[in-house]
Amino acid sequence: MKPTKILSAVSILGLTVGLSHAEGHMASDMTVVSWGGAYQQSQTSAYTDPYAEMNSGLTVTWDESSAEAVAKLRAMNEAGNITWDVVDVVAADALRLCDEGLAVEIDANEQLAAAPDGTSAEDDFGDLLVGDCFIPQIVYSTTFGYRTDMVPEGVEAPNDICDVFDLETYPGMRALEKRPINNVEWALLCDGVAKEDVYDVLETEEGQEQALAKLDTIKDSVIWWSAGADTPQLLADGEIFMGSTYNGRLFAAIEEQGQPIGMMWDAQVFDLDGWIIPAGLPEDRMARALDFVYFATDTQRLADQAKYISYGPARLSSAPLVGQHATLGIDMAQHMPTDPENAKNTFLYNYEFWADYRDDIDAKFQAWLAQ
Repeated sequence: MKPTKILSAVSILGLTVGLSHAEGHMASDMTVVSWGGAYQQSQTSAYTDPYAEMNSGLTVTWDESSAEAVAKLRAMNEAGNITWDVVDVVAADALRLCDEGLAVEIDANEQLAAAPDGTSAEDDFGDLLVGDCFIPQIVYSTTFGYRTDMVPEGVEAPNDICDVFDLETYPGMRALEKRPINNVEWALLCDGVAKEDVYDVLETEEGQEQALAKLDTIKDSVIWWSAGADTPQLLADGEIFMGSTYNGRLFAAIEEQGQPIGMMWDAQVFDLDGWIIPAGLPEDRMARALDFVYFATDTQRLADQAKYISYGPARLSSAPLVGQHATLGIDMAQHMPTDPENAKNTFLYNYEFWADYRDDIDAKFQAWLAQ
C-alpha cells in the first residue's frame, strides 16, 4: 500500500513549507544521500550550503550510497530504522520505491515551489514528473568518453555508438557500468534492432539473450564500473580507450582537469535524477526533508546547479537562468546533453520498462557476468 500524502504530516504540525518560522518544528540534522564526486559537489554548492546558511544549527551529513538506494531502503524498512532523510535516485528507482511504499507521494503544486512567474510546479516540471514520489532535479545522459591521444593514426575519432563494439578499428579496453541498464539497449542497437523496437525486444527472453550475446563480443575487453568516478579515472590513467559514464563526469575531466578526453554523444541515454523522501520518517525529520526539497528544487536553485556541472535543470523556468560556469567562466549551455548539437541522436530511457523488469534482468546480467 502506498503511504498517504505527506502534506498531512506538515499540516498536523501547523507548518508552512519553505518558511523559516517552521524551523523550531524541524529536525536539526539531515542525512542526504547522493552519488559522490562532481555531481554531489554541485549539489553541495547549489543546495545544501545555501540551505544550511539559512538554517542556523542544521547539520547536513552526506552518504554516497545512491547506487544501492533501493536495496538499502528495503533493508531499513524491514528493520524499522530509516536513517536517511532525502535520497537522490534515478527515476526508475524512484518508481520502484514508490510502488513498494518505501517513498512518500508528493503533491507538486502543494509541496513544491511555483515558478517565479506563478506557473505551477506541475506545469513547470511538465512531463519530467514521471512518478508520484519523484521530484526531478536534472536531465543527464550516460554517454562515452575516449582518450583523444589513443585514437589510432589515420582513423576518425569514434562518433558512433557501435564504435564501442568495433575492437578492430578501435582496439583497447572499454569501461561499462556493472548493470544491464544502457548496456543492453546499446547492444541491441548495434545488433541491428531499430531504436523504436528496443524495449519490445528486451521484453522477451530471446531479446535479452541477444543483447548479452552482443556484449559477449567485447566482454574480455571490458572493465566494469560501479561508481560514476571510475571511468574518468580509468581514462585519466590511460587504462581504457573508451568508457561510459555520466556526461557531467566527462565535463569535469575535460574542462576542469584538462584531460585528453573527447566526448561521443551518439545514442546518449537521457535520464532523470531527483529526490525521494523515505516513508516512515518521524514528523520532525519529515518536516525538515519537505522544507529542504521545497528550497532545493525551486527555479533558482536548479539553475544554480548548472553553474557547477553540465546537467540540464528539470524546470522549464530554470533554463533561461543557466549561464556560465562558476569558476571556469565558460558558457554552460553548449555542454548540456539537451543542447541541439549534442542531442542529434539520443536514446530515451524507458522508466516504466525498467521499473517492471529491473530485478529479473539484473539477475540474468549478473549471472552472465559470472560466467
